[in-house]
Amino acid sequence: MIRDYLFHFILVVGFFPVFSQVDLIQNVYNRNSTSLNGSWHYIVDPYENGYYNYRLMPFDQQESPNAGAFFLNSKPKSPSDLIEYNFDIMDTIQVPGDWNSQKPELLYYEGTVWYKKSFDYTFTKSQGRLFLYFEASNYKTEVYLNGTKLGTHIGGFTPFNFEITDLVKEKDNFLIVKVDNKRLKEGVPTLNTDWWNYGGITRNVKILEMPEIFIQDYFIQLHPEDTQLLKGHVLLNGEDLDRKKIRISIPGLNVDQVMKTNTAGYVTFEIQAFDIQYWSTAKPFLYDIVLATDDDKIRDQIGFRTIRTKGSQILLNNNPVYLKGISIHEESPLHGGRGSTKEDAEQLLTWAQELGCNYVRLAHYPHNEHMVRLADQKGILVWEENPVYWTIDWENEATYQNAKNQLAELIARDKNRASVIIWSMANETPNVPARNSFLSRLAEFTRTKDATRLISAALEQKSFEDDPNTRTIDDPFADKVDVLSFNQYIGWYDGLPEKCGLIRWNIKQDKPVIISEFGGGAKQGYFGDKSVRWTEEYQEDLYIQTLKMVDRMEKVSGMSPWILVDFRSPRRVLPKIQDGWNRKGLLSDEGKRKKAFYVLQNYYLLKKMP
Repeated sequence: MIRDYLFHFILVVGFFPVFSQVDLIQNVYNRNSTSLNGSWHYIVDPYENGYYNYRLMPFDQQESPNAGAFFLNSKPKSPSDLIEYNFDIMDTIQVPGDWNSQKPELLYYEGTVWYKKSFDYTFTKSQGRLFLYFEASNYKTEVYLNGTKLGTHIGGFTPFNFEITDLVKEKDNFLIVKVDNKRLKEGVPTLNTDWWNYGGITRNVKILEMPEIFIQDYFIQLHPEDTQLLKGHVLLNGEDLDRKKIRISIPGLNVDQVMKTNTAGYVTFEIQAFDIQYWSTAKPFLYDIVLATDDDKIRDQIGFRTIRTKGSQILLNNNPVYLKGISIHEESPLHGGRGSTKEDAEQLLTWAQELGCNYVRLAHYPHNEHMVRLADQKGILVWEENPVYWTIDWENEATYQNAKNQLAELIARDKNRASVIIWSMANETPNVPARNSFLSRLAEFTRTKDATRLISAALEQKSFEDDPNTRTIDDPFADKVDVLSFNQYIGWYDGLPEKCGLIRWNIKQDKPVIISEFGGGAKQGYFGDKSVRWTEEYQEDLYIQTLKMVDRMEKVSGMSPWILVDFRSPRRVLPKIQDGWNRKGLLSDEGKRKKAFYVLQNYYLLKKMP
């Protein structure tokens, strides 16, 4: 039996319980690992014949599943044996990567695909423990090693791991992964989105070698109210954890402190530190951190800064900051499809910096870890978002637990990143009682997990009934957030660009305001009069008029127009213009700049800090 392998229920999908993985290991980014990336064999299984028998009973819930169960990787023992699949002679696909962009015949496919990877691995228990780690897989992932089910993960954009110490063999291991990206009413996100539902193992897969007792989790941040006090916790994983020594070293601050854990392997700490060089957008300084026990040592690079609000201002290290931003989808600018590499992240953030940004909104789901790690290095502030999008099944408790779990995994992964300043609960959700309760619970949960960052959500604006040209934010969830954010498309979905000159804003909340989205579409290279939709001139004029409107608004502390680069969306079907692409990008899908790019770039160049 795999040690520490205690599953717990997180939600129910259909008739069958779904289990979560064992607790997430933090900072895999800086740990030694063996990559399982590369070519994997795959089987497309739209009827899920490899998972269910003809009575619709899952094979992995039967004591003696027959050889038709794909996770068994069965082979005929004699010429007369009937086995109707063979991974080893199937086509291959690259991991990480989505199947939609790799295989033309799967461009629109939504359903189940089985993956299989064979590998050898030399390891003995005396060396410690082994874990299998997935950075992300979309959407419902069921994992089997050598015919044994490890567990199930729900959610397409957050990491998960399983212990495999007692299952790995020296030769001929076979890892089989069932990935199902069908959209679900009770899912997070739900059925209807405005981006491509890329399926597959979309980020790296690794094997981690860990000691018997290892550092599983830690949190090291500045105390929100004392800028010379480091505060946090460390958690060990293993057995007999009482009074284990943990050393925290920060050479750049002359910090070298030893602590002892409680019986659960947990310790909290406060460390006085002087002459701290604070992380900022101008000087994104990162300290080398070393955490060590008698058996384990891990390094990280962490910046120390405070982020808070005061009235209508956002304060970074107690200084007002204006968020000159852009929204970004996680698509690869280099090869198309879902982005996953450090090179993808580097290109997207470089374009954002060339635009003049000091801030990015990562929409509408958690992006890969390269994005926030590079943002730390580049001095770019980051909004991270839970994929609660449009119309979720608000009254379904399982749906709430799903959203909560995805948010928890995001916070666990990125809570030590200085660049991350905002956790966003949702995007463009309706003002109804069930939703208000759903989001309020998420916000309360987030504050218990991390009290050092701001909470927001991309809300919607509305007009006064007796004055359609005056806009406001009338939403009870506005009282729950630290930063009031909203999307508006005056000049695109709401009139023409000149309407921006007629609109007045009456925002009553005394909070910083971020315009989380605005913009309009243009086909790169399509030129004409500014009154003609889809021309670069129309988009250019829309940005000119919107920015004039923004300058008349009070309490605005930043913006993240929609969007940096054109991205795929099945909703966008207009021939010769959209062709399956949302064209609101300031750059085309080929990275070519549109005229509106230069409008926003010049605005940010001239924008004075408050």
